[in-house]
Amino acid sequence: MNKYPSWLNALVLAILLAGCLLALPNIYGSVEAVQIADNDGVAYDEARLDEYVRVVENAGVTPEAAFLQDGRVVMRFNSTEDQEIAGERLKAAYERDANVAATLAPRLPDWVRKLGLNPMSLGLDLRGGVYVLLEVDMATAIDSRMKGYQQDFDDRLRDARIRHRVDLADQRLSIRLTSAEDAQAARAIIERTDPNLLVGNGADGNSLTVRMSEAQIKERQDFAIEQNLTTLRNRVNQLGVAEPLVQRQGVDRIVVQLPGVQDPNQLKRILTATATLEFRLVDMSGDEPGSRRYPGRGDESSQVLKRQVIASGDQIIDARTGSDQGQPIVSITLDSAAGERMLQTTMDNLNKPMSTVFIESRRETVMRNGVEEQRTVKTEEVINTATIRGVFKNRFQISGLTPAEAYDLALLLRAGALAAPVYTIDERTIGPSLGQDNIDRGFNAIKIGFLAVIVFMAIYYRAFGLIANVALLSNLVFIVAMLSVLGASLTLPGIAGIVLTVGMAVDANVLIFERIREELAGGAPPQSAINAGYEKALSSITDANITTLIAAVVLFAIGTGPVKGFAITLLLGIITSMFTAIVGTRAIVNLIFGGRKLQSLPV
Repeated sequence: MNKYPSWLNALVLAILLAGCLLALPNIYGSVEAVQIADNDGVAYDEARLDEYVRVVENAGVTPEAAFLQDGRVVMRFNSTEDQEIAGERLKAAYERDANVAATLAPRLPDWVRKLGLNPMSLGLDLRGGVYVLLEVDMATAIDSRMKGYQQDFDDRLRDARIRHRVDLADQRLSIRLTSAEDAQAARAIIERTDPNLLVGNGADGNSLTVRMSEAQIKERQDFAIEQNLTTLRNRVNQLGVAEPLVQRQGVDRIVVQLPGVQDPNQLKRILTATATLEFRLVDMSGDEPGSRRYPGRGDESSQVLKRQVIASGDQIIDARTGSDQGQPIVSITLDSAAGERMLQTTMDNLNKPMSTVFIESRRETVMRNGVEEQRTVKTEEVINTATIRGVFKNRFQISGLTPAEAYDLALLLRAGALAAPVYTIDERTIGPSLGQDNIDRGFNAIKIGFLAVIVFMAIYYRAFGLIANVALLSNLVFIVAMLSVLGASLTLPGIAGIVLTVGMAVDANVLIFERIREELAGGAPPQSAINAGYEKALSSITDANITTLIAAVVLFAIGTGPVKGFAITLLLGIITSMFTAIVGTRAIVNLIFGGRKLQSLPV
């Protein structure tokens, strides 16, 4: 009785060894490092690795280790001073070609790294860095879509030779026509263009109102969030920040966590920037429909520009900074559709002026009746007007910017345009010393809780208590191993979840051991008591853990930030403790006591 087959014992041992191997990278700690990534996402090879190492060594610094990881170069250093010198030298040498980021890298032996093993990552509250909570301007997202409809319907009605006027106010289009027949024809054109739009008749019978349906509004809002998530991830990657986290929170908010970053000023400016460009022809007559005057910047004079946009920021697929005759420029590459339109425009308008409009939105705080209010300010300025001297397609240059503006604009255009402006509503900077203090306090809590449980179990349940302690230690190893494999970040609330799991992990063994005691007190033989203890306590253990598991899943599904961090360690802890407390301890008990004639049990 109480004997596991050999294959099951071997399986339990294999799982334990695998857990130890996967958790192993976490014992080596981290050191200062520099990470270099190609601006265009091209994977580096050994030749580029050697080149970067030579640049650093020429600065008098020798990396402790240098290797390729996921197509990027990682160099580890023995001191912060060496890290700073190497980072500055690499940035100076490869500013236009590569992103250089200071970070922390695990001090892994080569054989561990070559196995593809990595330690669990630390959250912002443990590692230090910048936390930014952004709010997406959903009203602007809807307005921008309605402006697209406005221009589209204007073009379609003009092509159909229907006299009209299209106005936009309060996210609703008002289309004025000259007769009921024209109104009917215009309705047919609009419904053909987008049958989901809600089209109504005006009070005079000669006009129409157009607005988006609730489903379209929700779809547009979801698109704005997803597009902004992609753009913000691209922007962070362009800045070279290592291990960033950009994720949606709630209906209209985005959380950005930048581990290791201590200066949030440039990052916040880049994250919230809505700068983009539009290219328009100058209206020489000044009286074309839809034309309006745009102010100039600096030496540029104001210009009356045509309504049609030749190309805009969201059609730019690449942008690089450079200089021409000592002046900063941005070299632009358009996508195919915008390139064709630019080609046709330049062919049809040789020796005519074209302007580049710089557009930026920002939020300002103003006092109104003694109350602070937020208002959105949109700036549209002509930064460059040039005469079209030749035919070009999707590659050209713009000027009229300061060096800093040229660098930032090129970065933003490469990363893509935001679908809607974002505004900072919360920002926190966590210093590395505070992060280390959190780590120390958290792990001290785990140690104290772990030792207290070990002492209690050893004293109260004797040999069986020691077996439970082995299972408890294995449980911690499995939690760390799963966090490492899943790439989940350990946060301060996550440490709280581990501390809670330490206490909960022995609950199952307490139920089993108490049941064994009851069986022995009732006169059952030791072997029967062991079997009954595990069999009869199983249902109670399962029920208790399933209810906690459900709560953990709900917390993980709907929780955000700290709640998620707590939920994931609690979730993993429940799964691992079920295995170690039931299967693991049973395997050890069977090896020690199974198949023997026993007079008593040390329980």
